[in-house]
Amino acid sequence: MTNTLVVLKDHVRKEWIDYNGHMNDADYVRAFSWAVDGFMGEMGLNETFREKAQYTMFTLENHICYLAEMKFNEPLEVHAHVLDYDEKRVHLFLELYGAEGKRAATSEQMMMGIEQQSGRPGPFPEEISSKLKQLADEYAVETKPKEAGRVIGIRKKK
Repeated sequence: MTNTLVVLKDHVRKEWIDYNGHMNDADYVRAFSWAVDGFMGEMGLNETFREKAQYTMFTLENHICYLAEMKFNEPLEVHAHVLDYDEKRVHLFLELYGAEGKRAATSEQMMMGIEQQSGRPGPFPEEISSKLKQLADEYAVETKPKEAGRVIGIRKKK
């Protein structure tokens, strides 16, 4: 991947450690959720805009791949890349990195723009749409990540 948009910098908190001594799977989801908030902020879709425009985004689908363990107090960073987008959806790919550049997890997400008054999907407002286009151009992927578009299943032996 080329340009990197860092949407979250944090660390593994004590309450995120499970009975296996590493970060609980639910807390990877939490970190990715916070990263989506960071990405929305980069789009200009912050709290002030949401209140003013009565517009937000919902996550429609999320696929996480767990690649490495994260330990207590380990620093983490989440990087974002836009795989695709249209007038009301964003196909986002997130990578969670730990200490020393360890690639610990990925999250592929489909998100939808929502008009809050109706609770229905609606096109991105112009200022959000133009910023999304800019982010997509700058933080696109050259090659689709191997974790993107995966299907869960048990391969049958022949």
